[in-house]
Amino acid sequence: MKIARIDARIDGCDARLAVLRERLGPRGDIVSEQGRGRTIAAFGEPLSPQQVVERICRDVRDRGADALFEYSRKLDRFPLEPHTLRVDPDAIARAHRAASPEFLSTIRRIRSNIVEFQTAILHRDVELTRPGGVRLRQRYTPLRRVGVCVPGGAAAYPSTVLMTVVPAQVAGVNEIAVVAPPTDHGAHHPDVLAVCRELGIDEVYRIGGAQAVAALAYGVPGVPRVDKIAGPGNLFVALAKKWVYGEVDIDSIAGPSEVVVVADERARPEFVAADLLAQAEHSPGAGILVSWSDALLEGVERELSARIARLSRAELTVQSLAQFGALIRARDADHACAIADAFAPEHLHITTRDPERLLQKIPHAGAAFLGDFSPVSIGDYAAGPSHVLPTGGTARWASGLTANTFLRGNSVIEYAREALEAIADDVRRLADIEGLSAHRASVDVRLEQES
Repeated sequence: MKIARIDARIDGCDARLAVLRERLGPRGDIVSEQGRGRTIAAFGEPLSPQQVVERICRDVRDRGADALFEYSRKLDRFPLEPHTLRVDPDAIARAHRAASPEFLSTIRRIRSNIVEFQTAILHRDVELTRPGGVRLRQRYTPLRRVGVCVPGGAAAYPSTVLMTVVPAQVAGVNEIAVVAPPTDHGAHHPDVLAVCRELGIDEVYRIGGAQAVAALAYGVPGVPRVDKIAGPGNLFVALAKKWVYGEVDIDSIAGPSEVVVVADERARPEFVAADLLAQAEHSPGAGILVSWSDALLEGVERELSARIARLSRAELTVQSLAQFGALIRARDADHACAIADAFAPEHLHITTRDPERLLQKIPHAGAAFLGDFSPVSIGDYAAGPSHVLPTGGTARWASGLTANTFLRGNSVIEYAREALEAIADDVRRLADIEGLSAHRASVDVRLEQES
């Protein structure tokens, strides 16, 4: 098995690290070979992901459903028509009835975990009063309608339905539209549909990729436009969300999955290797280990080779690690933290003697997992925080999806006359400096003495 080995102690290694970061970034080219083939087949030329997304989004905006159906045929190889665009609610109900009781019990337990966590962190209205009749409020109201993207290319993701829909419901969103590719792993997957039904969602559309994002953003016949688009996807989905931002809001740029593990000499090589493989099997997905222990780096490399053959997606996982994986030798713990922070990874796993201490030195990460017994998979599936997280280094400034993602805040300001009198001179002074006489007059007219 091939995976890059980078000795960050050597002069000149910064260039190799920069190349790896760029490859993982939202302007990178993380596309599977299958995806590249579909691009050439659909467009007749090897367009870049950005060019593909711009063409699709413009077409859907300008030509509506005709473009949507065309790209479904070309890219998804599905003959989408007006009557097949939306999944029949009866089909969703049948999938729920056919689901195993054990599966539904699992979904209910996980939903409870998500509701508990998301409710605990939900923004509440705040009110501040000052003497003289000042009343200030920050008010939070849920968005009216949101769209949720659920991947469905190489694997089915009922967990994504949970991790996007439940936070929106906790926030109080009334209308939630789910889009998933028209594939056996997407909108046709019975477990995906069963989870939708369990959560009370019956608006599910057989569309995926950039065309689904564009349909949600601009609206097409049969798919009313939304106010916000949330959820993960491949690079095309991430770039499409960037493209439509401003027409609608988005949660974050959630592209291909990644993990950076920071580990010391006491870490278990089999644990670390399992974490790297878990993200790489998304294909594309990145697994990066940063350590100052040669013994651990060697042990993890051996474990990767030993474990890869046992995986159901071994070939794709090997491809991911060859393209986007790395074992990085740092000078020491501080150097490892600096390297990890520069990646600003989607998932950060710290498995050291004192992970909390190192966490303070790595402020930029979508989600952090501390200790030997906190694998990223518990965040992916069951803990309660959403697994929809910023990728490609965007955790430098972006946050993961929460119930608060689906709220909009606005301020409420209420002044009595006495309070306006007390602050009037400050308002007048700034209005005069900025040359906005009408601003000054709007205060003066209220404070003129009655004759």
